[in-house]
Amino acid sequence: MKLELKSFEERMKKTIIVFEGELETIRVGRANAKVLDKISVLYYGTPTPVNQMAEIKVPEPRILTITPWDATSLKAIEKAIQISDLGITPSNDGKQIRLNFPQLTEDRRHELTKQVAKLGEDAKVALRNIRREANDKCKEMKKKSEMTEDEIKHSEKETQDLTDKYIKEIDTLIVKKDKEIMEI
Repeated sequence: MKLELKSFEERMKKTIIVFEGELETIRVGRANAKVLDKISVLYYGTPTPVNQMAEIKVPEPRILTITPWDATSLKAIEKAIQISDLGITPSNDGKQIRLNFPQLTEDRRHELTKQVAKLGEDAKVALRNIRREANDKCKEMKKKSEMTEDEIKHSEKETQDLTDKYIKEIDTLIVKKDKEIMEI
């Protein structure tokens, strides 16, 4: 009997999707509505993501405007942005909030590349954990005499190839994001 790798591959794909989502929230000097995805506002006692409370537009490459559907939530959105780790001070004109994305400093760019590298390493660790689970499953199947030694070696090799493929994909995403960050 052979180990079914489909479920392990699905989990690895999900790891990549989560990693891509995390990369999108890192700001790179251009206005990007995704940077607001992690910011929630207490709205009628419920934490609500900003993108579900307001219209978000990018009128210029370095400016993001947030126009809440409920004008009473303007102050709450402004406060949530101020206390977030976004690093941008919002300006409120009474109807909408403007976020001016400043040019990134050299130090900030290096800080962001380190953050990207750490996120990448976390994603790789998640992939390796999935690989370990697959290999443990093989050993468990051998103990139950459901697999031969050759089948285990073959399954472990397939699992390793799968892991290598997704780690390479993470490395590619890291290089791409670093290039985007360092671009002036």
